[in-house]
Amino acid sequence: MAQDEGRFGRISTPKRAWAPPGIRPKAPRQVIGQSSYVYAAVAPEQGLMTSLILPTVDTARMNIFLAQVAQDFADYFIVMQVDQAGWHRAKELKVPENVRLIFQPAYSPEVNPVEHLWEELREKYLHNLVFPSLDELIEVLCQGLNQLTEDKERLRSMMFFPHFRMEH
Repeated sequence: MAQDEGRFGRISTPKRAWAPPGIRPKAPRQVIGQSSYVYAAVAPEQGLMTSLILPTVDTARMNIFLAQVAQDFADYFIVMQVDQAGWHRAKELKVPENVRLIFQPAYSPEVNPVEHLWEELREKYLHNLVFPSLDELIEVLCQGLNQLTEDKERLRSMMFFPHFRMEH
């Protein structure tokens, strides 16, 4: 599996948008400093994902997420690729019995397929939108995460990087 956290907030930056010739598209913009974090773990070959939306990134929240992954995949022994964030290496981190963490090289997000999840959510579900509240942003994030979780082939095509392939 591969794991990462992504920050999603109410600060928007207008992006390119399609419009008929001669018409300038309008994109809303807001700068409100509220955000939440998506913790996600993906089994790329199987196209499986589990995720939680939590208010911060820290060791306590990572413990909650790892417990959830261990429960969701209780029948498996999980080797999980993580980055070298401080909360992934903390002494207080409680790694479940059926989970082992392996650290990707420092400053190398390009080897983590979960980075594609953040791009997909931002491009397909949050593009040029503003949200009246953090709860409404979280609702859209949940819809996007649920749709992606249900689409195993889409997840697999986005995230099955060569270093996850076991050639026989």
